[in-house]
Amino acid sequence: MGLLYIVPTPVGNLDDMTFRAVKVLKEADFILAEDTRTSSVLLKHFDISNRLMSHHKFNEHGTSASVVERLKAGATAALISDAGTPGISDPGFFLVREAVNAGVTVQCLPGATAFVPALVSSGLPCDRFCFEGFLPQKKGRATRIATLKEETRTMVFYESPYRVLKTLQQFAENFGEERNACACRELSKMHEESVRGTLAELTAHFKENEPRGEFVIIVEGAPEKKAAKRRNNHPTDGETPDEKAAESR
Repeated sequence: MGLLYIVPTPVGNLDDMTFRAVKVLKEADFILAEDTRTSSVLLKHFDISNRLMSHHKFNEHGTSASVVERLKAGATAALISDAGTPGISDPGFFLVREAVNAGVTVQCLPGATAFVPALVSSGLPCDRFCFEGFLPQKKGRATRIATLKEETRTMVFYESPYRVLKTLQQFAENFGEERNACACRELSKMHEESVRGTLAELTAHFKENEPRGEFVIIVEGAPEKKAAKRRNNHPTDGETPDEKAAESR
């Protein structure tokens, strides 16, 4: 039985590539890449010349079966995405699931992912958080945001520069303009920037300054007391607020 490695790659700065990641990629029988053109630049930089195969969201359902068969036959494969850790808003989950179900050993190397440095440097609580990734672009977007109104954990979102302003405005409308947030862009790159403040302040900032680069948006969770009060005023299990209060005594 072979082995499937999940290998994080830098989100911007090539110096963030780990020694172990380079070693695994050089020793793998073949490398699966989200975009072979993008990954070729990375592999060339580290003098990695192993066979490179395309594996992305549009073909993963068709290619995973053959990949798993090769793994079962004893091959070692390494999966990489364009940047960061595969499976985190990138292709990877489907292949990992199929490999696990087939009894193949899967190992994920620790390494770069965009949301961790954005979350930790945001100044917002990071002991408890929820990762929401990219919101739906159209259908289901408003519903998804509405369901997060009472989320008390810090929330983490990915967003493209073309929708940053719209997203911040929608957050302000649903969560309140005074909710604290942090918008981070170009992480680990030359023009890395973190803009901190209320949602109203962030919205005003990006109205004046055109968003550029890929963004991670960190949003403060709802206050625990307010969220609990809303739940008590709108019971969902058939009990009245008075019945809930009596039950808690």
